[in-house]
Amino acid sequence: MSMTISEKILAKASGNENVRAGDIVWAKVDRAMMDDVLGPRVQIAEHMKRLNKKVWDPDKVIIISDHYTPPANENQAEIVKFTRDWAKEYNIKNYYEFCGPCHQVMVEGGHVSPGYLVVGTDSHTCMYGALGAFSTGIGSTEMLGVVATGEIWLKVPETIQFGFSGKTKPGVMAKDLILKATGTVGHSGATYKAMEFVGDTIRNLPMDERLCMTNMAVETGAKNGIIACDEITKAYLKEVGAAEGETFTSDEDAVYFHKYQFDVSGINPLCACPHEVDNVTEISSVGHVRIDQAYLGSCTGGRYHDLKLAADMLKGRKIAKGIRLLVNPASRQIWERCAKEGILTTLSEAGATVLASSCGACLGVHSGDLAGGEVCISSTNRNFLGRMGSKDSEVYLASPLSVAASAITGEITDPREFL
Repeated sequence: MSMTISEKILAKASGNENVRAGDIVWAKVDRAMMDDVLGPRVQIAEHMKRLNKKVWDPDKVIIISDHYTPPANENQAEIVKFTRDWAKEYNIKNYYEFCGPCHQVMVEGGHVSPGYLVVGTDSHTCMYGALGAFSTGIGSTEMLGVVATGEIWLKVPETIQFGFSGKTKPGVMAKDLILKATGTVGHSGATYKAMEFVGDTIRNLPMDERLCMTNMAVETGAKNGIIACDEITKAYLKEVGAAEGETFTSDEDAVYFHKYQFDVSGINPLCACPHEVDNVTEISSVGHVRIDQAYLGSCTGGRYHDLKLAADMLKGRKIAKGIRLLVNPASRQIWERCAKEGILTTLSEAGATVLASSCGACLGVHSGDLAGGEVCISSTNRNFLGRMGSKDSEVYLASPLSVAASAITGEITDPREFL
């Protein structure tokens, strides 16, 4: 029986030789991730006590306090403390704090390998599919069952194939490619589907760029995003000390719900306008939109590759007077590497404010929230109404290069002007 890569992973996890889209399976989880927002404090701690349950396998549970670190107020500090104490009580050795957004910490911490089934209490858990894993976000109630039993039931999703071929134009990044896909299918066009990314363009992307692609799969409603393991994946796994896992590829005659094909030579730098991620247009068509803030960071657009390209553009230049350029490296490791290589110094000399590695202003909890009437261009993953602060603010999503170019001019700008 022919299967897609996602179907093969779920077949393995459920102990079946074959599965097909629409099947309901009970699957064994390889790794379970919880953050501070939707982690132990929500449902899990209370009901684990009530049920007198232990964690099924403390070595397979990873807890990362990231949304509220550093805490901006007493309430956030109490939540982080609760999460820290619970991890210690249940002997969770893989507890992280002040290390950056959970998704980047998961992959660079070596917790994800090809063929794994990974679940997490954050919708962008789908990012780990860049390593050839089936990863998806779940709610706290579902996580309670996983933490107690190590299993979860899932419906096998249909798969949509997104093929990208050709060489990208200067100034075009993976963020532009995933915005193109999102704008094409819409914010609900892949609901409970697997987004499988294929093609020579994808194979030539570095891992930092692949992680951006799969991170945003959920913005179309997808259950997961996935890229088959290849030599670039294996090199990354070795670099972070992750297990080799088990490599799966889709069969040539696998059944797909739909196939899209994009010639990337025709894709220009794009922008998602307020207040929907699928409200996508070419950035050159946005017009003279003045900004108050430019934001580089998060688990979507704050990796080494992102900050390096932005720094190269900003080197020897200054950001526009009266605007703020905030930089949130996607992890402490990335922060330290960029510091050693002078990337953070370059950004700072251009006028940027370099912040701690955290979720920060991406979801409007601290470190750069927007006031009413303010406009921000951001390399993050969502621009919903009120996402980064006031409901009277506006967020435009674009690539790190586009964010850097806009910081220079003080208005939303095509990065090719500075290349």
